[in-house]
Amino acid sequence: MRYILSKNKIISPPSCINAFHSKNLAKSPFPILTQYSVISSYLNPTARKLKDLDLLAQTQILPSPKFSTFYSTKAPSRSFRKRNNKRAKANSRPILDEAKFQRAISQLPSRFTNEELCNNITLEDDPLVCLELFNWASQQHRFRHDASTYHVTIKKLGIAKMYQEMDDVVNQLLAVRHIGNEALYNSIIYYFTEARKLTRAVNIFKHMKSSRNLDCRPSIKTYNILLTAMLSRGRNSYINHMYMETMRCLFKQMVDDGVEPDIFSLNSMIKGYVLSLHVNDALRVFHQMGVVYKCLPNSFSYDYLVHGLCAQGRTNNARELFDEMKEKGFVLSNKSFNSLVNALALGGEVGEAVNYLWEMIDKHRSVDLITYKTVLDEICRQGRIGEATSLLKEWQEKDLVDGITYRELLHVLEDDFGNSNDRERFRY
Repeated sequence: MRYILSKNKIISPPSCINAFHSKNLAKSPFPILTQYSVISSYLNPTARKLKDLDLLAQTQILPSPKFSTFYSTKAPSRSFRKRNNKRAKANSRPILDEAKFQRAISQLPSRFTNEELCNNITLEDDPLVCLELFNWASQQHRFRHDASTYHVTIKKLGIAKMYQEMDDVVNQLLAVRHIGNEALYNSIIYYFTEARKLTRAVNIFKHMKSSRNLDCRPSIKTYNILLTAMLSRGRNSYINHMYMETMRCLFKQMVDDGVEPDIFSLNSMIKGYVLSLHVNDALRVFHQMGVVYKCLPNSFSYDYLVHGLCAQGRTNNARELFDEMKEKGFVLSNKSFNSLVNALALGGEVGEAVNYLWEMIDKHRSVDLITYKTVLDEICRQGRIGEATSLLKEWQEKDLVDGITYRELLHVLEDDFGNSNDRERFRY
């Protein structure tokens, strides 16, 4: 509109706006949009007192084509697509297959028992049909669910990761105090930990402890599920340190309740202490095995400790444990073997590091690239360039390193050479 009608008066637009239109209308690729994109504050009665320049300053103008658009023309990143698919999957609701549901109902007798319902749910592969079958049975006259029907339904939903639906079934179970057993509650705790609902799992654990039904009391399996869940939450030493205090309290409560720790729970405590940088506490638990507790250390016990000691540069203690481990016929894992070789090399004991590296190869343990680099770099730092060169060629001749790894290690040696003539001679 080129004019504004207000209170029976025709108010002409300011001359500066007319000039602006006449100057830019022809330049705009969308003249009609440009014309109507000017929304004058002249509509406001208080704006009549403003000068023309002030009025122009308060107008809103569509952006010029020379400015960037509001939407990106780049393809969405992989992380964005992953998050978007995850949200879409979480928001999507499964659709019930009515035909399968009706067929499952038809396979039950008119007065079915808990065992018959349990078998029917077990044979059904669709978790949503299992849930609807469970809910349908709840509404049948003279039928009451028992621990077996709750258990099979919760397992079906947990395996399908339908955690919200599983939570609803668990709430129904908790409302009936006399139903339940240890295996049922252990499954609930396990699937809640899989769903990263650790607080919910701990609440189920407390419910087991407070239950009057002795069949529902926690066992060593219950404690091991919780210890494993707390270990898996750690991503760095600080997080592991925070969860380690909870693990320590849980372990103490287990012992106070008269539950005898097994090798799994003791190794979990050793691993937790190592990951939280409390290696001395891990050694204390290790030395109590077989003395205080009726469990002897296994390969995992030694493995965690050797890795933790090497991470703190305590190579002498790590070597002692490694020799004791060999006497008992245990073999270190790839991770701990690499840690031992790296720690010895960085500590200046290059000869020992090379010996352990060859032993590692004889034990069919894979040597990673960092270990190869560390050993060669420390040999070069001691001025033994020829020895490093011969060692690398020996690795290549025995097919211990592929072509790509060989070239990367070659660059390590070249970086440690002093002059370019030596580098060229090494290449040929």
